[in-house]
Amino acid sequence: QLQASGGGLVQTGDSLKLSCAASGRSFGLYAMGWFRQAPGKEREFLAAVSWTGAGFYYADSVKGRFTISRDKDKKMVYLQMNSLKPEDTAVYYCGSGGRRFGTSDEVTSTRQVEYWGQGTLVTVSS
Repeated sequence: QLQASGGGLVQTGDSLKLSCAASGRSFGLYAMGWFRQAPGKEREFLAAVSWTGAGFYYADSVKGRFTISRDKDKKMVYLQMNSLKPEDTAVYYCGSGGRRFGTSDEVTSTRQVEYWGQGTLVTVSS
């Protein structure tokens, strides 16, 4: 299971750190990713990290503002979000790839995700 948390209401320019707790599966062996879905829009890819924690992949829309990381000992994946904008308002989801020892480019689309967390809402006010 994956449990995302850390969402909330923030103002433009604020920072927020999302967490994704993994349990019940060897998620440490899989690439992990963060996605978001705004109202009326499709779920979009944001950032991914390889199973080793050393490989990263970012969507152009968040490159330089968002940082993904993982703590394998704690079975956690994080998304540090800086300089938040109103257009960042969405439900944020973490997801796990389907192949053991996966690289970061293996969790860059929704169809590559095998397990999803339940989502956490981020609202950025102007």
